[in-house]
Amino acid sequence: MRAKHAPKHTLGRLMTGAVFERPPERIAPLLLGKLLVHKTFHGILAGRIVETEAYLGPHTHPGDRAAHSHRGPTPRNQVLFGPAAYAYVYSIYGRYYCMNVTCEKTGRAGCILIRALDPVAGLGRMAHNRGLSLGAAPRELTRGPGRLCQALALTRSVHNGLDLLDPASPLQLRDDDFTVRKIVVTRRIGIRHAVELPLRFTLPEHPCVSGPKSLTGNCIFLRATSVHLFKPLKSRAHR
Repeated sequence: MRAKHAPKHTLGRLMTGAVFERPPERIAPLLLGKLLVHKTFHGILAGRIVETEAYLGPHTHPGDRAAHSHRGPTPRNQVLFGPAAYAYVYSIYGRYYCMNVTCEKTGRAGCILIRALDPVAGLGRMAHNRGLSLGAAPRELTRGPGRLCQALALTRSVHNGLDLLDPASPLQLRDDDFTVRKIVVTRRIGIRHAVELPLRFTLPEHPCVSGPKSLTGNCIFLRATSVHLFKPLKSRAHR
């Protein structure tokens, strides 16, 4: 019997900008299953988003003290207050980076932290970037925000402020019609403030998801991965 070979992965199409002008708690679930693609000198590095966290802008009440935008615009966080669907990259511990996607209209400063990816292209190069062997498990490459930035070779100096929907951008968000049927919603992790907010979204039981396995949350079943399932609250514009 002839062996069945998996088809070569295609990177789909660029996502559209209108989706991102919505509140972060509505966009963060929609990014699950989408592709983060980095076009490098060494080839394409890409992963499917399996974990996100939403961070609310300073216009919300009572505010989100865990968000970088909480105290207003600064030279460090200026990208957050600009247009939607741009990369906001910041450093942690002086050696690692975290990558966020801006959302909402200019000035509102919502964003989504990309916490984990399932690698789909360039795994060998990702392992090299992480200092691991070529046979390293996918979860060791991109499990956690710092690891995924290291695997995809993302830095603040090069990638902060890039338009993720520009066809000419080396860093893009793409959609290959991957179907997400259910997600898990939990509190955010790795922060000290506003820890009670249920703003972390994951694909259930995915091995590349970061954080403690004991952390449980609500499982939401979806009929389709559509922006229409996550309409912004009507009262939000008046807050």
